[in-house]
Amino acid sequence: MDTSQPHPARRYNYWLGGKDHFQADRDSAAMIEQMMPTVSVAAKEGRKFHGRAVKHLAEAGVRQFLDIGTGLPAPNNTHEVAQGVDPTARVVYVDNDPLVLVHARALLRGTPQGRTAYLDADLRRPDTILRSPEVFATLDLDEPVALLLVAVMHFILDDDGPYELVRHLLDALPAGSCLVVSNATTDFMPPEQLAIVEAANARAERREDRVRLRSQAEVERFFDGLDLVPPGVCSVADWRPADPQAPRPTPAEVCALGGVAFLSR
Repeated sequence: MDTSQPHPARRYNYWLGGKDHFQADRDSAAMIEQMMPTVSVAAKEGRKFHGRAVKHLAEAGVRQFLDIGTGLPAPNNTHEVAQGVDPTARVVYVDNDPLVLVHARALLRGTPQGRTAYLDADLRRPDTILRSPEVFATLDLDEPVALLLVAVMHFILDDDGPYELVRHLLDALPAGSCLVVSNATTDFMPPEQLAIVEAANARAERREDRVRLRSQAEVERFFDGLDLVPPGVCSVADWRPADPQAPRPTPAEVCALGGVAFLSR
């Protein structure tokens, strides 16, 4: 683990107000905040979207969750939300950050009735995930599974085949399964801010330091052939807010789109 290089999971933890980050992560966060001043607001709203989506699916009867790009432990982890609805819910967490592996024990403390597991794997190698002992021991792939890809797809570049990766994972799941995706977006960025992001991507020497912000149409493409849950793909702050009357950040402050959909085949 090279703590002199920033990592997305640790940087995200910093924006969420966590403690599992290093100076390189904080410096990287500060640089991004110069381009996107409300990025910490976006991170917090993305986390809230994650919690609301899991709760909605658990209340709809989904009892199995495959959380890829889980990041470091934070309040309202997937198993905490799902098992809060049904203690028998099962969760497999997947991430490729060694620091997440160090903290996996905290993620694995679920209810006695349910199951949780952690898998050290990369989204870009979906078969490694689908064929892992951790998945087979924890989830029944003949029963519906919620595939969670929250705040991770913007690190999957076009030449990684993002849509093919998602489809490959969905093809392994039965009818009644569902998909949750959120992705940073260009839709609400002024041209000058977008130019700064594109310049930063061009300067980045490591793939891990590049992001692929996507438009509404590009995010909706992840859900092709699926049945979107209303209100469809929208700002993560606007997806089924806990209190619709309470003030919340604007789409321009969040700059992230998200959606939830069911697989009907």
